[in-house]
Amino acid sequence: MATVADTALPATRRRPRKLPVEASILGVLVGIALIFELLGWTLRGQSFLGNPSRLLIIILQVSIVGLLAVGVTQVIITTGIDLSSGSVLALSAMVAASLAQEGDYARAVYPSLGDLPIIIPIAAGLLVGAVAGLCNGTLITLGRLPPFIATLGMMVTARGLARYYTHGQPVSMLTDKFTAIGGGANPVLIFLVVAAIFHVALRYTRYGKYTYAIGGNIQAARVSGINVTRHLMLVYTIAGALSGLAGIIMAARATSGQAGMGVSYELDAIAAAVIGGTSLSGGIGRITGTVIGTLILGVMTSGFTFLGVDAYIQDIVKGLIIIAAVMADQFRRKRR
Repeated sequence: MATVADTALPATRRRPRKLPVEASILGVLVGIALIFELLGWTLRGQSFLGNPSRLLIIILQVSIVGLLAVGVTQVIITTGIDLSSGSVLALSAMVAASLAQEGDYARAVYPSLGDLPIIIPIAAGLLVGAVAGLCNGTLITLGRLPPFIATLGMMVTARGLARYYTHGQPVSMLTDKFTAIGGGANPVLIFLVVAAIFHVALRYTRYGKYTYAIGGNIQAARVSGINVTRHLMLVYTIAGALSGLAGIIMAARATSGQAGMGVSYELDAIAAAVIGGTSLSGGIGRITGTVIGTLILGVMTSGFTFLGVDAYIQDIVKGLIIIAAVMADQFRRKRR
């Protein structure tokens, strides 16, 4: 006579364990890198992956966009969007740089505030980003504005404030302690630490559970007792603070603050999140996937530059990849 265990065994075998989405995205990253390696030997007669300095440059370049993407990922999981991250980066960079100038610089923005402790410009940049994010969250939750409109308005406003702050003039002559933030591998280390923190926060804490619950079904989240308004404001504030952190690092790395920093970075951040498996419909997404998506963009940009592909062609290909990623997301949703 067959037992219950015997009859249940075939059913268990018929359901193979599915690989995580990150595994397929990682496969795409490896495939793109190998394609550029092959094209490098074919067209240029040299290796793409065999150059350590090129790989380091790729990681350094994506660290700034990666910080924005970590914040944008959390926003998208809640079915929101953030178009202001690049402009908030520029505004935060300008404010932080103006408070990090050397004391003996005659054309300093604040001549009497030179050689301040390093914590002050860092705190100022983070505060500017957090306030911008809080404004986004307030407009969306209390003002009932669609996230697209609220963050679009912040994008234009923050960029205008960045230009008005010094009337379009760059902020230079920064202290060595401040520029050290963007030196060496520091941007990469900061990016990885931030990504690890929010990976844990989204996967293992109440903050993450609330974020996914709101993205999955906002009405059900309200019924279950989640303070949706407060949580959304927190998510947007965190995204703004990460934009501020990216602005600090970018100003430190460039040894100056410029109002034109971060142009179109918000689109790269959204692209990294979507390529990394974050669903624009909300409720789905992981920081690990976003990190891989950020690396994919970095490898593509570096690979096209390595092969001498025109910058306009690079934008076209990047746009096609974003469309393909969204279509893949739609296909996965229909299969579910």
